[in-house]
Amino acid sequence: MYQLEPIKKTKQVIASIPNLCSALDITIDELNKALSLSSEERYVQGKVSKSDGSYRDVYNPHNLIRKIQRRINRRIFIKLVGWPSYIFGSIPNNIDKNGKVLEAKDYVNCAAQHCLAKSLLKMDLKDFFNNIHIDHVKEMFEKFFNYPKDVSEALSNICCRGDSLVQGALTSSYIASLCLWDLEPHLVKRLKRKQLIYTRLVDDITVSSKISNFQFDMTIEHITSMLHEMDLPINNSKTKVAYTSIEPLTVHGMRVNFKEPRYPSDEVRRLRAAVHNIESLASEPGYRVTFAYRKDFNRCMGRVNKLKRVEHEKHQTLVNKLLKILPLPSEKDLKRCKASILRLETDFPLKGDTYWYRKRFYIVHDRLNVLQRTYKRTALKLRNRMKPIRPEYDD
Repeated sequence: MYQLEPIKKTKQVIASIPNLCSALDITIDELNKALSLSSEERYVQGKVSKSDGSYRDVYNPHNLIRKIQRRINRRIFIKLVGWPSYIFGSIPNNIDKNGKVLEAKDYVNCAAQHCLAKSLLKMDLKDFFNNIHIDHVKEMFEKFFNYPKDVSEALSNICCRGDSLVQGALTSSYIASLCLWDLEPHLVKRLKRKQLIYTRLVDDITVSSKISNFQFDMTIEHITSMLHEMDLPINNSKTKVAYTSIEPLTVHGMRVNFKEPRYPSDEVRRLRAAVHNIESLASEPGYRVTFAYRKDFNRCMGRVNKLKRVEHEKHQTLVNKLLKILPLPSEKDLKRCKASILRLETDFPLKGDTYWYRKRFYIVHDRLNVLQRTYKRTALKLRNRMKPIRPEYDD
């Protein structure tokens, strides 16, 4: 069933700051400490490379900010929001009471909405997170969730860095997906009258028509008007109109000329070549125990597993080839695992409930999966040592 508007699943509200602390299972001292941190204390700035060769600023949150943001996600955005059918990306799948996925929210299902399209419009929001102002975040908490002003201010303060969202904050993708909650449904309704399909995957907007050579001029005006209401700029260089009579239509890297989204044939050829390259590397003496091989192998397996999502016939064949040449552990891996477990045992009494302890624990757990391929008995003994120091699940 198509859902036009985001909904709040409960009429209950977080009516006060003490209620907020109770809902997030934190103390008032923790909240006050988080709110008192400066922008520089809250986030460590870094950079990641983009596909076009430029760099994007990312921010790694302070442990306390991370803890509170994670609970805001799980206890507010995931638990309380019913997401519209046209929103995709970093939001939970729509599932029934038995855990069956009714509506996947990944990029493949986003592309599927546009299958059999003959005309396509793509628009991209420029510096989306940085242009979502804290005032819009406050308004969302006040008007969509119906939280009082002090609670909305506290939540928006925790979710923002200074006056805006940032890449790296755990709550940013959820807020970005919800920030147009009062404007987007009206736009989508107008577009549906013209039999147009609209989707948004975080900052990527796609509109399609089953009419050949559809003219999107008015559609672009409508979308631009909506975004300007929020002072959100458009990356004009990435606005593109495409027609199936001229080129194969793709959405998020998937071809949509068929009843189901498909990967382009050249992408499958590249995957075959990547698997062949891994096989060649594996044949070199001693190379399967190196970190470089492990990194290349994991990247290749991740790319191949994309084919599973669309039930591609070559998926299992390529996976079977990779399973024959799994990375193998070295003596250095064995020493590193033993040292890491010793540190975990030392840190568990005081740090066992922290995010970083949990992260380290599961990194070691993954390393043991590699270790057991050669050192089976030793890996079993090390797993038994980890059982008493397993971190509790934190929601």
